[in-house]
Amino acid sequence: MGIVLVIVVAAVGLAATMAAAWLVAMSSGRSGWVDAIWSFAAGIFGAFVAVVAQADSDNNQRQWVIAVLALGWSLRLGFHIVARTIGSDHDDPRYAQLKQDWGMDFKRRLFWFLQIQAVAAFLLVMSIMAAAHNPRSGLGVADWVGIALILLAVGGEALADRQLQAFRADPGNRGKVCDIGLWGLSRHPNYFFEWLGWVAYAAIAVGSPSAYPWGFTALAGPALMYWLLVHVSGIPPLEAHMLRSRGDEFRRYQARVNAFWPGAPRQAIVSGGR
Repeated sequence: MGIVLVIVVAAVGLAATMAAAWLVAMSSGRSGWVDAIWSFAAGIFGAFVAVVAQADSDNNQRQWVIAVLALGWSLRLGFHIVARTIGSDHDDPRYAQLKQDWGMDFKRRLFWFLQIQAVAAFLLVMSIMAAAHNPRSGLGVADWVGIALILLAVGGEALADRQLQAFRADPGNRGKVCDIGLWGLSRHPNYFFEWLGWVAYAAIAVGSPSAYPWGFTALAGPALMYWLLVHVSGIPPLEAHMLRSRGDEFRRYQARVNAFWPGAPRQAIVSGGR
């Protein structure tokens, strides 16, 4: 299938998938399903553009490696969110806050919000496509660096998720802030590793810039993901919820541990609810 047609199919497919996610959220009353569907869609369409699009200079080995990595990331994250959604008796706090803020206009605004998520997924899928269709022969150093980064990212995110799950499962930690393991190095280690995975595709795509200038388009992946996670739909609404529910304890955690980049904790001095 030609590259242009594959791009059109991916764009339309992602828009339709997020429209379906809106229907699921409305019918179930659980917005957590949205993130699971988005994760599955990004991985499936990423694999689709990696292997279905064909160009004369393609390296089939790289195409299939990228497709498998994209699907592996997608399935791990998607099923984790599915399990979290099924096991929780309340809605995702970020979407719950949007429902409160948007009031009677929630249904309409959520639909278009999810279409924006479809656009974001499309840009990320294009990063996967840029990496998969790098025409460089064989698998070189850049490919192995990218593969290592993706494996590290998926493993690190899975470890962070397990540590948080174990912390929450202990009744003695009810109402406390998780600061064990990776959560003592970053307040959002799962977001950091999520971002790192998109850096991997850029590393593979830009491995031979003089021969493949289109590889630079893959830089949109980590740039977009960083902006979304750190400044838009990730850290800001989640930390606003944590401040409402955990108060000064979370403020002390904020003062002690980096928000995104892992690093050694600092001594916290927080008083007066400031």
